[in-house]
Amino acid sequence: MADGPVVAVRGEAHREVAPELAGFTVTAMARDRDRETTLSRLAERAAAVRVLLDGYGPAVERRETGELRVRPETRRSGERVVAYHGSVSTTVTVRDFTALGELMLRLADQDQVEVAGPWWSLRPDSPVHREARHAAIADALLRAREYAEALGARVVALVELADADTDRPMLARMAYAGEAGGAPELELDPRPQAVQAAVHARFTISEPVLD
Repeated sequence: MADGPVVAVRGEAHREVAPELAGFTVTAMARDRDRETTLSRLAERAAAVRVLLDGYGPAVERRETGELRVRPETRRSGERVVAYHGSVSTTVTVRDFTALGELMLRLADQDQVEVAGPWWSLRPDSPVHREARHAAIADALLRAREYAEALGARVVALVELADADTDRPMLARMAYAGEAGGAPELELDPRPQAVQAAVHARFTISEPVLD
């Protein structure tokens, strides 16, 4: 039990910061009546994607192979196979935004390749999360002091501090632009990431002056 009167407050902090990472998916596809031909083409196209990504060196933070699919296409009636479809997806995370648009366009220019994205994010260990939590605690303390002051009292001690679990980056949108004529260009406008943090806090205060 708290010793003395208690004031309970909620502290909040809101920040908008530039994203640190951008991600997108690239999918290589192949289709042919012959299964071996489909697999061979798929392997060649996936290898071409890998070579292109290799050329961007440290601009690419990481890449992860996702779903590999190979399926037969049959006629509506019966099980006769008329073609084989194959696809393999790779999730790419980029740290250098100056290379992002060019990379996505070059990948999209490959034969039978689909590109989707980007989406923007912060690193999980980004210091902005810590800064927002500190700011939320400071806000809670400020509010407690204001309430105590209104009662002619002062904050004495912290009783409880709990994370309200709202510290998270919001999803971001993307924008595209291009120029007529010449080589195609892709201009991306990263949306600032909104980060929020909130805490619940209880403080004991000195005896109020209620006269």
